[in-house]
Formats: sequence, C-alpha cells, structure tokens
Amino acid sequence: MIFKSYIIEQNIQSISKYKIFLFYGENQGLKKEFKEKIKFHNKEKEILNLIQDEIIKNKDILTNEIKNKSLFNKEKIVFISQVNDKILEILEEVVEDIKEDNIILFADVLDKKSKLRNYFEKSKNCGIAPCYQDNEITIRKIILEKLNGYQGLSGQIINLIIQSAGLDRNKINNEINKIISCFKDKKIDLKKIDLLLNVRENDDFNLLKDEALKGNKINTNKLLADTVFEIENNIYYLNSINQRINKLNEIENMKKQNSNIESVISSLKPPVFWKDKPMLIEQTKKWNKKKIKEALKKTYNTEIKIKSSSSIRKDLLIKNLIIELCSTANSA
Repeated sequence: MIFKSYIIEQNIQSISKYKIFLFYGENQGLKKEFKEKIKFHNKEKEILNLIQDEIIKNKDILTNEIKNKSLFNKEKIVFISQVNDKILEILEEVVEDIKEDNIILFADVLDKKSKLRNYFEKSKNCGIAPCYQDNEITIRKIILEKLNGYQGLSGQIINLIIQSAGLDRNKINNEINKIISCFKDKKIDLKKIDLLLNVRENDDFNLLKDEALKGNKINTNKLLADTVFEIENNIYYLNSINQRINKLNEIENMKKQNSNIESVISSLKPPVFWKDKPMLIEQTKKWNKKKIKEALKKTYNTEIKIKSSSSIRKDLLIKNLIIELCSTANSA
C-alpha cells in the first residue's frame, strides 16, 4: 500500500495498522522526523533499533524478537535502518508471525526495479511512503508551521533561516530549535535572529568562497582583506568549501547524461536555493574533473594541518586554501 508522505505527517498513527512499514528516499530529515513521531506516540511500547547488516549476519535477531512472545512482553516497535533488497526474504519469513508488533524500515533511494519497493507497493499487510527532497515551498511551510504564533515572523526572517540552512530539513529544524530556545516569549527580533544564526558572518565567507571558486582574483583578494575569520568556525569554513566542490563534482558527473547545466542544477538533491543558482552556473564553467580532484586534495591536506597542529594559525591556512582554489579555477 502506497502512501503520500504528507498524509502520514498529518496522522502518523495511520501506519500502525500495517505489520511492516517502509520509508525510503533521499530526505533524511523527513525520515528522522517520522521516527521521532512514531516513538513519541508509542511511549508505552518497547523500542528496538537494528540495522540491516546485523540481521543479515544473524536473522535470528529479528525472528526471535517477533516469534518468541510471552504474556508479559510489551508490544514492540522494531526500527531497521539502512535496508535494501537483501532483507526482503527475511521479512517474508516473519510477516505472518507479526501480531501486535510493528516493524518500521528506513531505506535510501529505491528505484522502480527494487524488489523490496515492489513487494511493499503491492502488499496489503505492508505500507510504503517515499520521502522525496524538500523544495523551497515545503521548507517555508515547515518554518511557518513550527514558528506559528511567533510575533515578528516575516518573509525576511524566513529568508534568513533558509539562507543559513539551505533546503536541508535537518539543518532547518536545528535553526528553528535555536530560535525556539532563544525567543521563549515568542517575540522574534530581526537583529537578534541575524546574530543567532550567524548569517552575516557566514555570508561574508560564502561570498569569498564563491568568488574564489569562480576564479575572480580581484574580488577574492578584496574579500580576503575584508573578511573576519573566527577561530571556532574553521571546520565550518572547510565543510562549506568541501560541500561546494563536491556539488561541482556531482554536476560534472551528471553532465555526461545531460549537457544542459541549468537542467542539471535544477535536478540536484537536495535542491539548490534559487539565489545560489547563478553563482553555481558560473563556477561550473571553471571546473572539470581534473581540477576538482586537485581541489579536494588541497582541502583534505588543509584539514589535516588544522586538526594536527596547534601552533599554525588556522585562519592563514584557510586563506591560503582560498587563494590556491582561485588559482586552480583559473588554470588551464
């Protein structure tokens, strides 16, 4: 039985009548939310967390939990993560033995040929829901729902939250939790939000990173002089650079099937925030496989130096990396 994820969001208890339920897809944040909601609404039940690999090695781990029941056992919810087609045979063995318990599965992307996906889509005793990536519309809806009743919530503040976290539901939820913790009186102040989310500081660095990866030497040198590097943010700076280089690598790989850059960028998961698309398009013109491999090696070496030495100034390492990446972008 196939469900739309938004239907389950409205009524998480609707899945309890199915012996086994499968959530699959690339939206890790949504799957995490479903798991937390299921646990919240079933506090009286015993919760068991397993991963597929340990069940494949010893299937008795699952079969014993389902088949060996006594009058004194609590009802169980068994969460099984990282599943794929390999677990199907074991599930088929236990499905008829499930009485009061529920098995909840979590998988990454399953294509239409997946035996596991096909089994769940056709089964009357099992349910399945795809968890597709959020887009800007769904992210805005999440923010509005979770900050409902907060005075001062505006389009500008919503844009700041998205600017800080992108279109990643996990990161969005983290930022929302920060806001809820900080504004207990439910009165949101734009300046305080700006400081809380560190948007301006991160914006300065992201602009510097983007100009460097675009190969703009003049802007990169100017921004290097103006940007303040905070010591505690060194790993954030590296992660930000790595994420963008990996994104360029992903685009480069996808170009083999689709030469239309705008189309490729629109199909990326998670989606690229619309404000970032023009810069990303410009950067793709400067990078190829060879350069990307070189850039990833440079960022890795910089990370090793930052983590292994206490005597070197970390901000200088980041600045040197930025200069090297700008130079690589412009190389033949």
